[in-house]
Amino acid sequence: MREEDQQQLSSPEKLMQELRLKANELLLREEWQESVQVYTQFIDLCQEQSSNTNQHYPNTDQINKLQKSLCLALSNRAEARSRLKDFTEALEDCDQALKIDSTHFKALLCKGKILLCLNRYSMALDCFKTALLDPQANGNLETLNGYVEKCKKLEFQSRTGAFDLSDWVLNGFRGSFPELAEYIGPVEIKQSQLSGRGLFAAKNIDAGTLLLVNKAIATERGILSSEDSNENAQLMMWKNFIDEIVESTKKCRRIQHLVSTLSTGEEEENLGVPEMSLFRQEAEEISSKSNEELDMVRMMSILDVNSLVEDSVSASVLGKNKDYYGVGLWVLASFINHSCHPNARRLHVGDYVLVHASRDVKAGEEITFAYFDVLLPMEKRREMSNTWGFHCHCKRCKFEEQFCSKQEMKEIEMGIERGLEVGGAIFRLEEGMKRWMVRGKEKGYLRASFWPSYCEAYGSEKLVKRWGRRLPAVDVVVDSVAEATGSDERVVKVLLMGGLRRTANVVEMERVMKLGRGIYGKVVKKQAMKSLLQHEVHELSGC
Repeated sequence: MREEDQQQLSSPEKLMQELRLKANELLLREEWQESVQVYTQFIDLCQEQSSNTNQHYPNTDQINKLQKSLCLALSNRAEARSRLKDFTEALEDCDQALKIDSTHFKALLCKGKILLCLNRYSMALDCFKTALLDPQANGNLETLNGYVEKCKKLEFQSRTGAFDLSDWVLNGFRGSFPELAEYIGPVEIKQSQLSGRGLFAAKNIDAGTLLLVNKAIATERGILSSEDSNENAQLMMWKNFIDEIVESTKKCRRIQHLVSTLSTGEEEENLGVPEMSLFRQEAEEISSKSNEELDMVRMMSILDVNSLVEDSVSASVLGKNKDYYGVGLWVLASFINHSCHPNARRLHVGDYVLVHASRDVKAGEEITFAYFDVLLPMEKRREMSNTWGFHCHCKRCKFEEQFCSKQEMKEIEMGIERGLEVGGAIFRLEEGMKRWMVRGKEKGYLRASFWPSYCEAYGSEKLVKRWGRRLPAVDVVVDSVAEATGSDERVVKVLLMGGLRRTANVVEMERVMKLGRGIYGKVVKKQAMKSLLQHEVHELSGC
């Protein structure tokens, strides 16, 4: 009877052999979805055979052989699922394999790579260190040691915020993007008086200080070369972007939960404030009970409200073609509200957004950046905010709503629109501010609103000579505008152009470097900063 039963087992064993060969071939051909399907068939059959063998014929050698085959199949399926960005199930496969053999080399290697991709650096490092103990590591020492060093570097970045983009900048942005970790600085989420929830400074912060580094859930990018095709191209990019977000939320419970915390733009006053721990790299995996799909109506609302465009004035994309266009979803950065009196800027590097203070920020102050160009008059800014679906209630807008109703202010604006010489317009505005007792930041607000006129005046040697001391000193205007709106390339350019007409002293260069820190943050060191500022003088066109 035992011999007959062994003959009956030959058929499943033959099928298992066929499935294993087919699955391995599909994996080598990088046909990930198909290989997952075949590995699933093999794994189910292998588990069934293992159970039968263990129950009816406790053959240790046969059980060990089946368990070894099962571990390898689970590891291979995890590899295929990770290539499909199906990270939740890929990790489950790795854990299942490691439950059978806690030192299984391929499972440890695959799990480490997945955790690294999910920015869980310490856990990934543990996997790679354990894998190094396996004899199989001898043939993979260079690769494994590379992963170990990468994890150490990224874990240090995520813990300390010690990022440096200088080499990349000095190299002209050539080559691959710098390796970056996710990082959360001295910030916290609280209810905002501007809109719904916002990000707030947890302590006093100097200009240039890094606030956060956030990896995108998804991005879609391209070069828009023809104006006629821009709209259609953007619509196609938007569709691809939505599809990628939907797929990501389906495949990873953590991503789905993070996206679900974002606002749809409705009833924001009733939204709960999520814990900051949810956004940290080593956050625990979300349990399966949270695995409810977001409906498409809500998803579309979330993306409409929270997606960031990379070609906006406040989001300089370092080293990119001027026709470059990109859109992405960075969850933690999405909690940052707009203000026409912003105190932060963002830089996009690969799939990461780096947000830093563009001017000094006090503890408890809300972190804000500009969704659109804030070096414009109030009416034009209001038009821009309407396209974003909100009305800005920042200090600057509240001040200008009251102040710009003055008849003389309206006359100055109309004069500029009708071609009044900008030197005369600025002189009239400056004299008016003296009479109206405008002081401090409020001067910066108005100068920022009339920035194109200041830029044109200070950019013309003829106008500077003609108006002389009747115009305020360029450094005074630049400092006040930077205080009102944060540092900006166009503001620094005007200061540098003024310096070209004379020999800049140490104090002026320190002012320029401070403004540069506001633009690019402390992640760009002194020599690289000088290179960028020199680039501004030669390459920036217009104000």
